[in-house]
Amino acid sequence: MMSTDTFTVEKAAQYSAFAIFLHWVMAILIMGTIVLGWYMTSISDDPGSDWYFNLHKSIGIIIALLVLVRLAWRFGHTPAALPDSVPKWQKKTSRAVHWMLYICIVLMPILGLTGASFSRSGVVFFGLTVPRILGPDRALTELFLSAHVVVSWILVALICIHVLAGLKHLLINRDGVFQRMWF
Repeated sequence: MMSTDTFTVEKAAQYSAFAIFLHWVMAILIMGTIVLGWYMTSISDDPGSDWYFNLHKSIGIIIALLVLVRLAWRFGHTPAALPDSVPKWQKKTSRAVHWMLYICIVLMPILGLTGASFSRSGVVFFGLTVPRILGPDRALTELFLSAHVVVSWILVALICIHVLAGLKHLLINRDGVFQRMWF
């Protein structure tokens, strides 16, 4: 039984330990990579900036692999329904925001890695050069990396909505929804 005063959550309503782990690892990696991406583009002409770009690409590859794991897990493990205390419009909005988050976290590494693969420097994964399928193409690099930046801003907006909704459930509603994805 849920208690709004003690922040307890029914065991059935809580996400599995693996889902919680994936959520928070990906949240940290995604937010860190977005911040790193903004920083590296601000110093792109500075000596040594390649290190930041290669780190960004390497973490992007890890995120891409984790996205695959997370999607496989998600399709095999349907989350418990939100409590009846959550209004229907909030449930629909939550579902829409979650699917938009999934779309963005799938698109981000695809667009970024595709754009980087067409760049002069290519893709380097923690010091290992990833083989190219096609040669460098500046126009395609710009196209894919521009889309990567646009999706990053959409993702940031969705993350803000997601975090604010979680905090609302934790601090205002006190309905146990936040705790479903907490350790």
